[in-house]
Amino acid sequence: MVLSVGLAVLAAGANAAASVLQRKADREEPDDRSGLAMLWNLAHRPAWIAGIAAVIVGFLLQAGALATGPIALVQPILVLELGFTLLLAGAVFHSRLHQREWAAVVGMSIGLAVLLFSLQPSGGQPGGASPLAWALGTGGTLVIVGVLVGLAHRRRNAARAALLGVATGMGFGFTATLVAAITAAYAAHQLRGVFTAWQTYLLIVVGPLFFFLLQQSLQAGRLVASQPALTLSNPILAFGFGIAVFGEQVRGGGWLALAFLGAALIGIATVMLARSPMLQGSQGRSEGAAPGQSDRPSGTNTVARSNGG
Repeated sequence: MVLSVGLAVLAAGANAAASVLQRKADREEPDDRSGLAMLWNLAHRPAWIAGIAAVIVGFLLQAGALATGPIALVQPILVLELGFTLLLAGAVFHSRLHQREWAAVVGMSIGLAVLLFSLQPSGGQPGGASPLAWALGTGGTLVIVGVLVGLAHRRRNAARAALLGVATGMGFGFTATLVAAITAAYAAHQLRGVFTAWQTYLLIVVGPLFFFLLQQSLQAGRLVASQPALTLSNPILAFGFGIAVFGEQVRGGGWLALAFLGAALIGIATVMLARSPMLQGSQGRSEGAAPGQSDRPSGTNTVARSNGG
């Protein structure tokens, strides 16, 4: 269990490093470039390449955490990525964190510790889940995501960003469940298990789709509207999947009240961090944006990019 926690924390750190490195490369890109031209130029920047490497490292660390511990334990830890991103952005872009931002980072850490101590997730068998449970969980998740996306395209600005944020977070939470099943298949049958597991091929299909959905959520409105929904819906979906499909267990009774307080503290801290000027991408550089900011929506924090992955 300690190994799972350590790997999950390292994965959150790697994801945060990827976000900051990619933002650093994006910040150096001329404003009049977009699409394939911008991507081609970014591919030649060491910071962007290092960011992609950090994405891969984060994914492997998360897979290791899911292979050694329950998903109901691993996914909530990954919310620390938002705080890590803020800390790394401050170091890379030479920006000073304010008292409220430090309080939010500390609050998120305390809330996470309280949540996991209260529930103490354990057990579960991703490789032993019944086909019916997988069908219900997968079908229900994809239907809800589809409904949220449909509703989002009928809204604008903050409402649209929030709906797409929830849909994206659920998508990355679902991809984490697929990774958990794939790692279980590898543990049982090595590479043969990976290539014979249907979750592998579903991950290949839905992974890029949810990444595209992430870009849509970031472009739909301010980060403060999409980021809290995206950050929190990921572990909630994974947590529910772990309990209902994988058979993981948590403590009940009075511990649930304490767990709720921890979750509430995480939610409040997430909103506070998302409001930080260092994580906002809505202001232009010419308007005095904080260091690390970009006037292109794609330069905003991609904290959930690899959170399911």
